[in-house]
Amino acid sequence: MQCSWKAVLLLALASIAIQYTAIRTFTAKSFQSCPIPNPVNCSPGQDADVADRLCDESPTFSYNLSRKTHVLILATTRSGSSFVGQLFNQHFDVFYLFEPLYHVQYTLIPKLTQSKSTTDRRVMLGASRDLLRSLYDCDLYFLENYIKPQPVNHTTDRLFRRGASKALCSPPVCESLAGVDLHLEEGDCVKKCGTLNLTLATESCRDHGHVAIKTVRVPEVSDLRALVEDPRLNLKVIQLVRDPRGILASRSETFRDTYRLWRIWDGTGRKPYNLDVTQLTTVCEDFWNSVSTGLNRPPWLKGKYMLVRYEDLARNPMKKTEEIYDFLGIPMDSNVERWIQNNTRGDRSSSKHKYGTVRNSAATAEKWRFRLSYEIVAFTQHACQQVLAQLGYRIASSEEELKNLSISLVEERDFLPFS
Repeated sequence: MQCSWKAVLLLALASIAIQYTAIRTFTAKSFQSCPIPNPVNCSPGQDADVADRLCDESPTFSYNLSRKTHVLILATTRSGSSFVGQLFNQHFDVFYLFEPLYHVQYTLIPKLTQSKSTTDRRVMLGASRDLLRSLYDCDLYFLENYIKPQPVNHTTDRLFRRGASKALCSPPVCESLAGVDLHLEEGDCVKKCGTLNLTLATESCRDHGHVAIKTVRVPEVSDLRALVEDPRLNLKVIQLVRDPRGILASRSETFRDTYRLWRIWDGTGRKPYNLDVTQLTTVCEDFWNSVSTGLNRPPWLKGKYMLVRYEDLARNPMKKTEEIYDFLGIPMDSNVERWIQNNTRGDRSSSKHKYGTVRNSAATAEKWRFRLSYEIVAFTQHACQQVLAQLGYRIASSEEELKNLSISLVEERDFLPFS
């Protein structure tokens, strides 16, 4: 067992700066290290790098023999990601999870949102990749490392936004609905289903043909390279982008306290001296870096990456959704079609909460033009000019042009999947 001890020791040394929870992540079963002793590759004094490579190349990997498609919706807050998530959540053969990385961020690094530390980012991404790998393998027990208080007997009532996952609010996971063909609204799920049994959730995941996860907690597609190249997965990334002007308007309206200074500027016409411009520029930098990687078509992303603009999806949701499913190689479900028809023509006021998805999608995509002052729009256009051009968003050169909906600020672009 000498090789196995070497692998564990090396992993421990590599993770020495990471908190105990993250160390548990790195030593979990997702990383199977040479369990069968081999006198050739486990000889005394063998070079550690060679030992690691031989262990990695050993035939102990659990390959994705079922060829499940694993989908990751890569997005940022207020970019339409909840809407896109529902395009998978409604599919009868897709097991969908809403923001499971929330638990990593708020357990491992509670103040990450205020931290600019490179170390914090590395810790968060390392733990996030490990959790994603386990979830795609339908190992929902791995979440227990991050849910506080820790689940008892694999049951919990603390899973973030459980109600946003149809599979977690339906039989057999929701035992109280056994024998009843009923899908609960998000707010009713916890009330009627009670605590979540992770054993039942794991079984449900394994019974589905595909797994989809939405996250706004991974900045760039390059952060996912280890997962994309993992032979145990069949991971495909849908990167969702939105006009940064629309993102800023939506965040200012939704997160009123956090974006208070932007609201003061919008209301008074005077830019606060202590305005946190990184609330805007970080979005644009992450978009630029990530989209540049995707559009450069590196070999490791071939057949694995699709760029989707929220505006294109909002204008023609059925057509764009069909393109997404065609890219994934998954037959589109009539439940998805029905959901699109029922949820893209509604009144936004009919939604019960800020993350609701019932709306007139085409109108919502343009609404920011009447929410932001032209001064803020001009500032945003200057700060994000590179990514606006990259993604095909036009500049509004005057307030009249900004408010005139007959002038489109979205160029016709066809971002073909990298196949």
